[in-house]
Amino acid sequence: MKHHHVETSASLAIVMPVYEDAEASERLFRELFDQFGRDVFVVAVDDGAIRQPLDIHPMRSAFLEGVVIRLRRNVGHQQAIAVGLHYVADHLSGAQRIVVMDSDGEDLPSSIPHLLSVLERDDIDVVVASRKSRQESLLFKVFYVLYKFLFSLLSGRNINFGNFMALKACALKRISAMQELWVHVAGCVLASKLRLGYLPLDRGPRYAGHSKMNFESLALHGFRGIMVFAERVLVRVGVFCTVIGGLAVLAAVLAIWLKLAGFATPGWFSVALGILMIVFFQTGAITLMTLMLTGVSRSGMVSTVDYRAYIDEVEHV
Repeated sequence: MKHHHVETSASLAIVMPVYEDAEASERLFRELFDQFGRDVFVVAVDDGAIRQPLDIHPMRSAFLEGVVIRLRRNVGHQQAIAVGLHYVADHLSGAQRIVVMDSDGEDLPSSIPHLLSVLERDDIDVVVASRKSRQESLLFKVFYVLYKFLFSLLSGRNINFGNFMALKACALKRISAMQELWVHVAGCVLASKLRLGYLPLDRGPRYAGHSKMNFESLALHGFRGIMVFAERVLVRVGVFCTVIGGLAVLAAVLAIWLKLAGFATPGWFSVALGILMIVFFQTGAITLMTLMLTGVSRSGMVSTVDYRAYIDEVEHV
């Protein structure tokens, strides 16, 4: 398919997914123009909204240059970002800096210059925003700490950032060629082996409306982040289960020896051997389930060439 490059003088492109958040995004458009004027090109991805579909007029009335990409259906936050990043990679050849942010106001436009200033360093390809303060509920904070612990334990990597980030054009070229981008944006950036810079930033309050994230969505989002490192998770779980299974076998051999030597009390041997057999078979089952999940996660990744199939319409300012 032939690429049609968008004519723009802006060297900064901002990608944002929008889902049932038209009111908040309108305010964000105005603030982006106040911050950057004509030096920014906005790629707003309407993720199949029905109640509040994103219209092109708020972007036009804010005097912003950009496009509204309307998707055929709701594909989710991460895949909407992936569509926007692929659009930038294909159509905005002049964009040397790309920012990914949410449209609800929690990612502050005033923080973008700070990200870009760190991005200017030669030894950094991507700058990610690590949160200094959060305004979420206690349940969310507890879940987030638990998620980071499990992520580190299973993948061997630390993740303390979300989607708010700034990338150089070379970094966009790299991650747009990775299937992991469709699963989890932050996990993909970690897996890309790009040189990361971390910038602690405060999270702002929503401009309007309520968050569409619930506990189930957060749990699914966390699981998808771990899926990016499925092979590494499989190795770690496999090694752990092998060690436990080996210990169970050794303990079973010891129990049999004690039984034959006459040291086992009546009933003790059968109970101990039964428990050890359960432990052994459970570790084997966990390893098998992890192997199956790894295959499912890999086979379920979307091909990087299919992003155009999601697009229903692209409207330009």
